[in-house]
Amino acid sequence: MLSDKEQLRDISSIGLKTVIGELPPASSGSALAASVCKKITGRLTSAIAKQEDVSVQLEALDIMADMLCRQGGLLVNFHPSILSCLLPQLTSPRLAVRKRTIIALGHLVMSCGNLVFVDLIEHLLSELSRNESMSTTRTYIQCIAAISRQAGHRIGEYLEKIIPLVVKFCNVDDDELREYCIQAFESFVRRCPKEVYPHVPTVISICLKYLTYDPNYNYDDEDEDENAMDADGLDEDYQGSDDEYSDDDDMSWKVRRAAAKCLDAVVSTRHEMLPEFYRTVSPALIARFKEREENVKADVFHAYLSLLKQTRPAQSWLCDPDAMEQGETPLTMLQIQVSMIVKALHKQMKEKSVKTRQCCFNMLTELVNVLPGALAQHIPVLIPGIIFSLNDKSSSSNLKIDALSCLYVILCNHQPQVFHPHVQAIVPPVVACVGDPFYKITSEALLVTQQLVKVIRPLDQTDAFDASPYIADLFACTIKRLKAADIDQEVKERAISCTGQIICNLGDSLGADLPGTLHIFLERLKNEITRLTTVKALTLIAGSPLKINLRPILGEAVPILASFLRKNQRALKLSTLAALDILVKNYIHPDSLSKISGGALSAMLEFFQALVATGTASLGYMDLLRMLTGPVYAQSAALTHKQSYYSIAKCVAALTRACPKEGPAVVGQFIQDVKNSRSTDSIRLLALLSLGEVGHHVDLSSQPELKTVILDAFSSASEEVKSAASYALGSISVGNLPEYLPFVLQEISGQPKRQYLLLHSLKEIISSASVAGLKPYVENVWALLLKHCECTEEGTRNVVAECLGKLTLIDPETLLPRLKSYLLSGSSYARSSVVTAVKFTISDHPQTIDPLLKNCIGDFLKTLEDPDLNVRRVALVTFNSAAHNKPSLIRDLLDTVLPHLYNETKVRKDLIREVEMGPFKHTVDDGLDIRKAAFECMYTLLDSCLDRLDIFEFLNHVEDGLKDHYDIKMLTFLMLARLSSLCPSAVLQRLDRLVEPLRATCTTKVKANSVKQEFEKQDELKRSAMRAVVALLTIPEAEKSPLMSEFQSQISSNPELAAIFDSIQRDSSSANMESMDTS
Repeated sequence: MLSDKEQLRDISSIGLKTVIGELPPASSGSALAASVCKKITGRLTSAIAKQEDVSVQLEALDIMADMLCRQGGLLVNFHPSILSCLLPQLTSPRLAVRKRTIIALGHLVMSCGNLVFVDLIEHLLSELSRNESMSTTRTYIQCIAAISRQAGHRIGEYLEKIIPLVVKFCNVDDDELREYCIQAFESFVRRCPKEVYPHVPTVISICLKYLTYDPNYNYDDEDEDENAMDADGLDEDYQGSDDEYSDDDDMSWKVRRAAAKCLDAVVSTRHEMLPEFYRTVSPALIARFKEREENVKADVFHAYLSLLKQTRPAQSWLCDPDAMEQGETPLTMLQIQVSMIVKALHKQMKEKSVKTRQCCFNMLTELVNVLPGALAQHIPVLIPGIIFSLNDKSSSSNLKIDALSCLYVILCNHQPQVFHPHVQAIVPPVVACVGDPFYKITSEALLVTQQLVKVIRPLDQTDAFDASPYIADLFACTIKRLKAADIDQEVKERAISCTGQIICNLGDSLGADLPGTLHIFLERLKNEITRLTTVKALTLIAGSPLKINLRPILGEAVPILASFLRKNQRALKLSTLAALDILVKNYIHPDSLSKISGGALSAMLEFFQALVATGTASLGYMDLLRMLTGPVYAQSAALTHKQSYYSIAKCVAALTRACPKEGPAVVGQFIQDVKNSRSTDSIRLLALLSLGEVGHHVDLSSQPELKTVILDAFSSASEEVKSAASYALGSISVGNLPEYLPFVLQEISGQPKRQYLLLHSLKEIISSASVAGLKPYVENVWALLLKHCECTEEGTRNVVAECLGKLTLIDPETLLPRLKSYLLSGSSYARSSVVTAVKFTISDHPQTIDPLLKNCIGDFLKTLEDPDLNVRRVALVTFNSAAHNKPSLIRDLLDTVLPHLYNETKVRKDLIREVEMGPFKHTVDDGLDIRKAAFECMYTLLDSCLDRLDIFEFLNHVEDGLKDHYDIKMLTFLMLARLSSLCPSAVLQRLDRLVEPLRATCTTKVKANSVKQEFEKQDELKRSAMRAVVALLTIPEAEKSPLMSEFQSQISSNPELAAIFDSIQRDSSSANMESMDTS
């Protein structure tokens, strides 16, 4: 390689590169790699340092970079000498040499020790301060940016020194230097989020300044004349610029592009600054949509898209009543700027450039997703722009798809009237796209057509719009796709849905075409691939207020539908039940019905009531009742699903409500069934549940034996019968409170053995009875519950707590302060009951208690500092429930609550004890449950309060959890997967510390003589850890971490791990596809 002959040099350097490329990775611990690297390194460093011939130097640098990238860890002893030979090359007269040196240094810092790293940074800082020549300063800044990109977590502590220097060089009049400086900022923002925090305002102001930096071009005020910008934009006079200046030397666009990219990075990583971004960054970006360089323009658009995407999670607070009080929310600020955005986009939508137009469509789509209905006033301006791209011959297929999906989102999120003036213009291009030969365009256009049908004739509004001119075209293009057999699956499904929508909204105008179209549906119903979509389309048609005539196909369709109820596919069963329900309601007639009642045994209450009401012969009350309860009475064995008993009981009650005359006899029969000693447990179970369901709606106090029969069932040997009896007692009491509620209360006081079951009955009463009915009894019930809230039995305490919580909802003003006063109780049992009770007052929809709760939930959460372990655990469970169902209650308390929450994630030695079980010693960790509760809270906070968390503090505790017990590992693996998508930059900074415990989990071996469960648990752990690894790898740049790449190669070299890894990767990619479909 060092010879004088060029051919030899070329061949040998290719040879060396190949050898290094084929060496086993460092992680495999191969001795071969180590010895090869040691042999080569010394000679390479001398070749780099002494070589006069630049081409040899370049090859050597290339090979060195390759080796550091792949085998950096093996060369630790050589790192100082590698560094000392690379540093002088940064001042080489040849730029290519400098560039490759920077690449090699970037790979070096990923694996080098701390001393080498400090040397390198100190050298760069001192050289930058000396600032001898512009050209070397540029190189040093580039080098720092490269180090930050490759090893951001290490450079963080030096930012205090680096940033002022970079800021200073931004002000030097040198475009290339400015570009490198701003690129350095971008890498700091993305890779050192924590340390860069104080400097973000500076970075933003520099970017905003250079975003508009275009010294050699003056943008005429646009409003004067749209056409002033000639095609090449060079006709303006350069005001006083040098004569020899030509546009080719103009590098300013690179500065603007760097500024746009850096703003993108800031916006994507600093969620908490959204309001600030909408004040300063948003207007500046909108004003730059007119940028003349296409590449820069794409980056400006991309930055604005990132801003919109960051705003999207804030939507959940739209529904949150408390959030609206804060006035300037990001969403309200965005709303004010919509007209500016539209004005800026409007001109761009007819640009020649395909890329620009695509950006416009992406932008509008995201805007409508964030703010549905935002574009209502702007439709007249935007529709021509969309149609322009659909008709334009030069549009690429991707552009058309983007334009169609943008149109679809706009149609879905605005009122139909907005579009009526434009239907005439929209229909022809959309119809043309349905006929497009490329299936993706067809598929997207069918979605639009389906939405368009709803727009031209909205069924929920009596509208003066005349749809008739468009029906023939829309129907013709869709039916052509519906009939085609040799067509893409997605197009098939969308053609079915679209035709269904046309029949549903416009069926009365189809005339003779209707029966033929319905027969095609019948064919599609028989095909396994299209049946689910067809069932949904039929449901839509059957529910149409236009009362479409389905007679031609009902006779054949109903038996097919009935057969679907036996298929083992949940989605198909559910859709079929919905379809049958609507058919029975709207198209009932006796001949076709006898075919389905056998199949439809699920809980279709309305269906049965509709059936009985039709008065069909052989489908009277008793016939249906026999069909329903037959399976239970006929079998000696129990039904496979416990839930089926509840479903049958609900159907029985629905029938009995529909035929009140038959009621008493049936109730009497059920009472006998419970009493009869020969009844099987299944019969008793069904009879009790049916009594409960019937008694809930019908007053059964006229049945004298009822109370005793039910109380006797409390002593049954079967747990199921006992709980059915307690449910029945509660449910019957709802039907007549004055008769039964005092009786239940008296039994609770008099029957200590049956307390648990009776309390369950009481819970059923409190949960289901009307507020007005319960009001008079509240005081008595409250007093009784208080007696039991110190019970030592945890199960009983939980039921008491649930009753207390649900009772509080009846009269929150009086009862919530009472609950609060019991926090001071001396009994830890009482305190834990009260805190659990609060959990049952929180629900995910608005309630009258919310404002009261918000004021005092802090007091209940103070129990996180309670001396009693169990009280602290239930406080965490309650906190988790609030964070999950109503985050607004706790958002403002997080600063005080989080330290206590994090405190509970630590393993406490004093809670671990040894228990002797015969000859074996067994360790028991009493702190496990509370740690689990704490980690569950952390998981919930990721979804509801991400913007209030210090992610780095949070990650510290996740990292501890990765080394904890089985249950907690499983939770933290899930958290890592969520974090990888929510805040990738923070996870990247910690990647090395997170990979180690994952690797430990995947390589743990179970002792050979362990029980089967141990092996299963370990497998489950490995799968979960792998899911986390797959999620981490979705972060761009994660693979660059040496530990991660080492772990990856370890996985691929172990057949068991590789198999798990591959199957999870396949699952996650198919899940992504599915989630795209459902959106």
